[in-house]
Amino acid sequence: MSGGPEQVAPELRVLVVDDEPLTAAGHAEYVARVRGFRVVATVGTARDAVGALGKEEIDLVLLDLNLPDGHGLEIARSVRASGRAIDLLPITAARETELVRLAVSLGVVGYLLKPFTFADLRERLDAYRHYRDELGGSADSNQGRIDSMLARLHHPVVTGAIPAKGLSPQLLDQVIDVLRDRAGQEGLSASDVAGHVGTSRVTARRYLQRLVDQGAAVRSHRLGGTGRPEVVFRWRLDP
Repeated sequence: MSGGPEQVAPELRVLVVDDEPLTAAGHAEYVARVRGFRVVATVGTARDAVGALGKEEIDLVLLDLNLPDGHGLEIARSVRASGRAIDLLPITAARETELVRLAVSLGVVGYLLKPFTFADLRERLDAYRHYRDELGGSADSNQGRIDSMLARLHHPVVTGAIPAKGLSPQLLDQVIDVLRDRAGQEGLSASDVAGHVGTSRVTARRYLQRLVDQGAAVRSHRLGGTGRPEVVFRWRLDP
């Protein structure tokens, strides 16, 4: 017996804070490519960030720490002092251990270092989506469920595929997108992927093999049109 219509989780609303306009636009474009997320504003100063937080309903802030009129952690402190249920994910080039410690003390849901690929950010957003879905699942929880939520949030399934020397991060992201979104149980051949991303079969095969080597994809065989086994690839890291 079938149940009622499947409920669609509401989009999570994201504020992007970065003082470099091109960088901010790039982050917003990345977020827009992840299902279940929507950018509601992009700002470049601490003042504008505080203003946006006062006007918009925000679930998650992608927060640069080095802003022209203040430090991003001051925004984090303001959010925590307000008692609002807003989560923060610093996206920054700041690598000082003390800054990481302070960010963690303010309850951030992650810490992503620049430069990064789309895959890096997507895995963290997917982990955050899973965390929010688990939180909204029921009013009560148990130890196992809490452990699972926190483990997934702070340890995403993959930290992003790292391109080898001579491989383009942008093309690697496109290959990952094709595997995640178009590969069914039978998988995709290098020729299939090449057709989607607009490159040669040999080039697509190099990128696919890189993902296999990193454990992000699996390789298997299917019966080709000529009757010979054909090598195919599938993304393996989705829950």
